[in-house]
Amino acid sequence: GGGACPWRSNMAEETTAGEHLEFLRERHVCFFERCLKILPERYCSLETSRLTIAFFALSGLDMLSALHLVDKTSIIEWIYSLQVLPTEDKSNLYRCGFRGSSHLGIPYNVSESHGTHHLYDSGHIAMTYTGLASLVILGDDLKRVNKEACLAGLRALQLEDGSFYAVPEGSENDMRFVYCATCICYMLNDWSGMNTKKAINYIRKSMSYDNGVAQGAGLESHGGSTFCAIASLCLMGKLNEVFSEKELNRIRRWCIMRQQNGFHGRPNKPVDTCYSFWVGATLQLLQIFQYTNFEKNRNYILSTQDRIVGGFAKWPDSHPDALHAYFGVCGLSLIGEAGVCKVHPALNMSIRAFQHLQHLHHTAETKELEQHSESVPDYT
Repeated sequence: GGGACPWRSNMAEETTAGEHLEFLRERHVCFFERCLKILPERYCSLETSRLTIAFFALSGLDMLSALHLVDKTSIIEWIYSLQVLPTEDKSNLYRCGFRGSSHLGIPYNVSESHGTHHLYDSGHIAMTYTGLASLVILGDDLKRVNKEACLAGLRALQLEDGSFYAVPEGSENDMRFVYCATCICYMLNDWSGMNTKKAINYIRKSMSYDNGVAQGAGLESHGGSTFCAIASLCLMGKLNEVFSEKELNRIRRWCIMRQQNGFHGRPNKPVDTCYSFWVGATLQLLQIFQYTNFEKNRNYILSTQDRIVGGFAKWPDSHPDALHAYFGVCGLSLIGEAGVCKVHPALNMSIRAFQHLQHLHHTAETKELEQHSESVPDYT
């Protein structure tokens, strides 16, 4: 009878492993819904970044075709209440954009009148990006976005070396914020918000000796900053202009080497769910994602799935959180998981939301052309 025990335990392990490979879509829908209603105490420190958590939840629901479960209108109004608007004298134009939450107690204003002057009120580049992206995901027409103010606020954040601060008072400046700035200009369909030449130069200088891209010149290559750099260049339509084919092949090699079972962000670091998107999307943009091991990637992502409350964690047997839950879903989207929509690898939203954005751009351009032809005198 002693020989039967190992056989039995192996069978049990196989069954458990098989069960763990199931993608629990409904649990994740509930997890994202819950993120929009109530958050655990440990999220308190993220109060000023509330808008990014809302983005993860909204885009997560969108990726799971479950956006109909939220009250879109009231969330759109809430997002607009976080827009930092120009005061009547426009003295705060360089501070405009979107703030992360209502923590300063600014009077509630759903972007229908002038802004209120407050010494510490300003937009934050990541909140402006996630705010605009959330509005697009919710199907808004962006008509209440003060484009001129958002772009003026963005211009004020760019440094001489081409990188960006997050806030006008100054902060870290690195590749993350170059990506946020690029997404803002792309979504607003106006590149006057940044000096693209300087930003491109910053990206080039951040390429490291091992062919990954770092947060800045002379720093360590990183999966997150490599995504930010490559996605930015793709959104600008400049990827093949900035890097030669030989350089792109070196970047491809660095990225593809990041797969262990899941992906890690740097050599000799543990794998982490979110890099299945950061590195996976970069490989997709570099057109070689198909050469990765889908099965190992999927198994790792699903090993971090919380089978009770939903969501994904960065590692197995860890607490799930909004960021890893969202990027876990996006990582599964890249490998074509059933029940998950396709993700736009550069803009980090569903293809459906991206098509809505394209429609908005097309409508605005058509309107502009009509207005232009009306203003040109007809001499015939």
